[in-house]
Amino acid sequence: MGTFERYLTLYVALCIVVGIALGALLPGPFRALGRMEVAQVNIPVALMIWAMIVPMLLRVDFAAMGQVARHWRGIAVTVGINWLVKPFSMALLGWLFIGWLFRPWLPEGQVDSYIAGLILLAAAPCTAMVFVWSRLTDGDANFTLSQVALNDAIMLVAFAPVVGLLLGLSAITVPWDTLFLSVGLYIVLPLVASQLWRRSLLASGGEAALQRTLKAINPVSLVALLTTLVLLFGFQGEQILAQPLVILLLAVPILIQVYFNAGLAYLLNRQCGSAHSVAGPSALIGASNFFELAVAAAISLFGFESGAALATVVGVLVEVPVMLSVVHIVMRTKGWYERA
Repeated sequence: MGTFERYLTLYVALCIVVGIALGALLPGPFRALGRMEVAQVNIPVALMIWAMIVPMLLRVDFAAMGQVARHWRGIAVTVGINWLVKPFSMALLGWLFIGWLFRPWLPEGQVDSYIAGLILLAAAPCTAMVFVWSRLTDGDANFTLSQVALNDAIMLVAFAPVVGLLLGLSAITVPWDTLFLSVGLYIVLPLVASQLWRRSLLASGGEAALQRTLKAINPVSLVALLTTLVLLFGFQGEQILAQPLVILLLAVPILIQVYFNAGLAYLLNRQCGSAHSVAGPSALIGASNFFELAVAAAISLFGFESGAALATVVGVLVEVPVMLSVVHIVMRTKGWYERA
């Protein structure tokens, strides 16, 4: 793993501290940034999200979708987990823990918003970090690439309907115009831009040019992510200081759904006869989330200071340690898996 991936949780924790401190010391500038909106889209955040997402999507080769048939068992399992299980299991866990069990310890006015954030987090499968998890599990690179490409293609048409359905079931008013605008801004446009950029790089300098560009822009993506988190916690600081337990309580349903979906994908692949090199990344793709998209959508739909934005950031906070623990389980059980 690179330095960024290895210490992501530490960076996020530092951003929490820095963001809260700056929000308390410099409330005026943060409010000014919050007012920089066009059609309910915050311009500074939109720029940061683009700087995060485009480099990640630049890695995706949609030509790899031609290999879907080769790994159809693993693909079928992962698609089923990502789109038929994960969003609904997260909504159920959100209703159970946030809406009922933990409700007495949470700000009453934010409970629905927290649930909405959890739904947004689970409705988008991971796009970038999953390449790291796949390498750590000795995963089949062709399977991982084809699965990510297929998930991105499905996300274009499925993200808004799934989110809208689950928010409606949660009795949360769905701002459909803002939701579709978020899909266009944070999925469609970055996807088109990244693929045009990828084609241009490959045409001019081949794979070497693509890899040089990816290496060069990786720090930009890192800075954009950390800047977005500082902005978020600058707005959330007062609420977090008043309710420090909120982050811990929000992490509970996230952790449960990660282990549940990873375990389910792993076991289903074993039953289907998929190779371990397919089952490993399948479990990781089934468990991880496209948290950059979730953060962007939460801010667009509910605002900087919403519980939804905070819930999605908690997903970023727990991403690395929990996914590394899943990698460890997958690798430690490889002998058991292959005895099937």
